[in-house]
Amino acid sequence: MNIRLISTAAIASLALAGCATTSPSYGGYGSPPPSSSAACYDCGTVQRIDTVGTPRSGATGAVIGGIVGAAAGRELADDESKGRQNTATVAGAVAGAVAGSAIQRNMSGGGTSYNVQVRMNDGRIITVTQTDLGGIREGSYVRVYDGRAWLR
Repeated sequence: MNIRLISTAAIASLALAGCATTSPSYGGYGSPPPSSSAACYDCGTVQRIDTVGTPRSGATGAVIGGIVGAAAGRELADDESKGRQNTATVAGAVAGAVAGSAIQRNMSGGGTSYNVQVRMNDGRIITVTQTDLGGIREGSYVRVYDGRAWLR
């Protein structure tokens, strides 16, 4: 039973660790548009920027990680000593909570996005949603390309 639980915990940990990332998130968009000296039909001025969503705390991941860590720590401890079992349970819960919180934050990408309203050169108003502003502010001259606004 002990081997089976250890194996299950190890496989679950590896699966969750594979979901974590430390690379920056760019919202899944490609590279900035190529610049051109000709008249820009997809350019305009940013009229308004609204924040949509809020950063996620990672609390759910911490709770789930804490429970899994506590169970794994208790099983790994020596059954003869209740003191060691309790210490291992607490240590497993803390380590699992920290790992679970970090994994959830990395998977959700922060949760904040921006609605960027652009008045195009021809008078149209376009709103694009993106996860980073890349230096764009209200009044910035941008090009709308590939579903997002790029600073010109």
